[in-house]
Amino acid sequence: MAPLIEAVDVGKRFTGGLGRESILALDGLSLAIDAEKPSVIAVVGESGSGKTTLARLLLGLAEPTTGEVRYRGEDLRRLGRNSWRAFRRDVQAVFQDPYGVYNPFYRVDHVLSTPVRQFGLAASRAEARGLIEEALRAVGLRPEEILGRYPHQLSGGQRQRVMVARALLPKPKLIIADEPVSMVDASLRATILGSLRNLTDQHGISILYITHDLATAYQVGDQILVLYRAHLVEAGAIDRIVTTPQHPYTQLLVSAIPHAHATRDWIKQENEEPRNGVDMMSHGCPFADRCAHATSLCAVAPPLYRTELRRVVACVLYREYPTLAARELGSWLSA
Repeated sequence: MAPLIEAVDVGKRFTGGLGRESILALDGLSLAIDAEKPSVIAVVGESGSGKTTLARLLLGLAEPTTGEVRYRGEDLRRLGRNSWRAFRRDVQAVFQDPYGVYNPFYRVDHVLSTPVRQFGLAASRAEARGLIEEALRAVGLRPEEILGRYPHQLSGGQRQRVMVARALLPKPKLIIADEPVSMVDASLRATILGSLRNLTDQHGISILYITHDLATAYQVGDQILVLYRAHLVEAGAIDRIVTTPQHPYTQLLVSAIPHAHATRDWIKQENEEPRNGVDMMSHGCPFADRCAHATSLCAVAPPLYRTELRRVVACVLYREYPTLAARELGSWLSA
C-alpha cells in the first residue's frame, strides 16, 4: 500500500529577480509518512534551512522544482477534484502565528465551524456543536470558556490550541505543524506540545513537527530530520541523534541547548565557527566552511551513510559505512 504522503527526491529552487542567481531552498529530500504507523517526525534546522519550504511542498501550497510529492501514490499536481478534497481532509496544517489565521470580526466559533461545514462532518447544528466541543476538549480546552469569544479575548496559547482543535475536526491522518509554539509563552509550550503528542498516542494522527528548537523536538518526536542550508545532514531515531549526534552540525545544535547551570558555556560554543581554509563549494558539503573536521574531501557533496539500523549521516567522517540513495530514504526510515 502506498504511503499517505511521500516526497520523492523533492527539491525547490526560487528564481532570483533582476539578474540575481536563483536560491536553493530544498535539495533532493525524500520522506514517507505511513497512515498505518502514526508517529511524530521532527524537522529541525536554523532559519533558511528549508523547513517551511518542505511544509509548503507537502501541503500542496508550492510545487517542487524537482521530484514529486505524492498522496497515496498520486502526484499532487495531478490530483482530481475528489482526490484533492480527500487530501485536504487527510492532511491538515497548524501554522506559526495563531492570531494571523483569525478574522477579528468573527467569534472563534467561526474558525471551528468552517471545516465542519466544508467537509460535511455534521447533519445538524447540535451534532456540529458536539464535534467542536469534543475537539476542544481533546486539546485541553473547556468549550464553555472558548466558544462565543473573539480572538483577542483569548490568550496566545488558547488561540493556538483552537487551531490544533480545528485541524483535528476532519479526523486527519497527518497534521503538519510549522513552528506551532515559537510565538507562545514558554510556560504554555509544554501544554501545546503535549496536546500534539496526544493526537498521535490517542487519536492515531501522525505529526510533522517543524521547529528550530531541538529541545522541543526531543520532547515530542519519534524520528528527526536535521536540515542545514537546504540539505539533509542527519536523520533517524530522535533519541539516538540527540544523545549521540554524529554530524558536526547536529553536534553544534545539541551543544547550543541551554543547561540549568550558571556557566553558560553553550553560548560560547554556539558562536564559535571553526574556519580551516576549506571553502564551501556550491556542489560540496554545505557545512564545510563551519566544520572543524573539513578536508578537501568535503568539496564533493557527501552521500547519506547508514551508520546505524535507522540512521543516516551526510558526512565523510563516516565514509567507511554503506551508503543509501537519497530516493530510498523515505521508505527506509518508515519501514
